[in-house]
Amino acid sequence: MKVKVLFFGRAHDLTGFEQELLEIPEGENLDGLWRRYASRFPPLNGMTKAVLVAVNQEMADWSCALRDGDEVAFMPPVSGGAGEDFYLLTRAPIATSELAHQLKAPHDGAVVVFEGIVRDHSQGRKTLYLEYEAYEPMAVRTMEEIGQELKRKFAIDHVGMIHRLGRVEIGETSVAILVTSAHRHAAFEACHYAIDRLKQIVPIWKREYFEDGAVWVEGEGRSSSQQSALSGQPEARTEHVFGRKPIAES
Repeated sequence: MKVKVLFFGRAHDLTGFEQELLEIPEGENLDGLWRRYASRFPPLNGMTKAVLVAVNQEMADWSCALRDGDEVAFMPPVSGGAGEDFYLLTRAPIATSELAHQLKAPHDGAVVVFEGIVRDHSQGRKTLYLEYEAYEPMAVRTMEEIGQELKRKFAIDHVGMIHRLGRVEIGETSVAILVTSAHRHAAFEACHYAIDRLKQIVPIWKREYFEDGAVWVEGEGRSSSQQSALSGQPEARTEHVFGRKPIAES
């Protein structure tokens, strides 16, 4: 089978090309593909711990098996060590510590990280796992807009946002917000503001799976917030339950 492989930054320099159409064995995963290139271009070995990888424009885990026609992108740190903002959706586990390492720059004095973790219970019921879906192009664009808003409001340096899609298991990170700044107070405030705004306006939806069924969970949208403000009543959290009437919880 054949895959299209893209190289950016220093990886581009080390291989000598921006992209290549490569024939690989059936069942090859990303780790095997990277090792194949590291064997051809040994200096790539020095980047292994830091490089990020995407498949078909989504962040991916090294164990991800490739399919015929896939597009793979190897994305190293920015030359010189300075961070770059990122706004990503992924179906692979989120490697928060690696992302924080990529984001921070020498002039930063603080890196604040928020991770949303899937817990094993909700509203008195045992949670089995979650599923997320998104209006993907709009979700990424809206996260970028939040990042721009953060930089207008707070004295910060860089911003990173990444959210899982698909099935997410108990204990896994579903969303991570990362903010760097010269001083900790601005980074803490911006990170707190960012997760609240993401919950309010980014078009990502969550379905919770329980032993007795599943529900779509809605809340914190702008329309419901506006209705709550007009009525003077607290905003409700609505669960749409398969086979049952919707449950509204304050």
